[in-house]
Amino acid sequence: MTWAGRAIKRLVDLVVAVLLLLLLWPVFLVLAILIRRGSAGPAIFRQERAGRDMKLFTMYKFRTMRPDVDPFGASPAGAEDPRLTRLGRWLRETSIDELPQLWNILKGDMGLVGPRPLYMSQAREFTERQRRRLEARPGIVGLAQIHGRGELPHEEKLELDVQYVEQMSLAQDLKILWRGFVMILRRQGIYQKWR
Repeated sequence: MTWAGRAIKRLVDLVVAVLLLLLLWPVFLVLAILIRRGSAGPAIFRQERAGRDMKLFTMYKFRTMRPDVDPFGASPAGAEDPRLTRLGRWLRETSIDELPQLWNILKGDMGLVGPRPLYMSQAREFTERQRRRLEARPGIVGLAQIHGRGELPHEEKLELDVQYVEQMSLAQDLKILWRGFVMILRRQGIYQKWR
């Protein structure tokens, strides 16, 4: 992507994030109250992830699991996972739990589209090719998400992330956003099938 393309991509990220935060802040407030009432602990889950060029940042999500579970444990493999709260299941299945990452977009840690941010420990184990995924800002939705999300093996997701970086364009971002929206509506690939 050219310098101008990157600048337009960042501008679109900022405009969309600001508009959505202004529109959705009452929803955020209600969800935070419901999460706190449903189980003890904070409404917002914070976790450090590897960002662009291996820069460490704090990613935000609505909390979907009980506060006493291992935050670095395996992702839930199904709705019956006992670590999920009742509201958490719905938040995860609708991807509403990801909305606090709009704040990450404002801060410049993330974009709307890009490889999903992984743990720093995972990033340190990347091959030379896989490290190319760190050349782009992480995103709320990426090429791997529209090709299966949790239904894909980890290595396949990493390869799709690298392909995104190699082919990055505004047209591709629009396609990913649209297909990601459709997948959310269909609730496809939500739970982790591969370890």
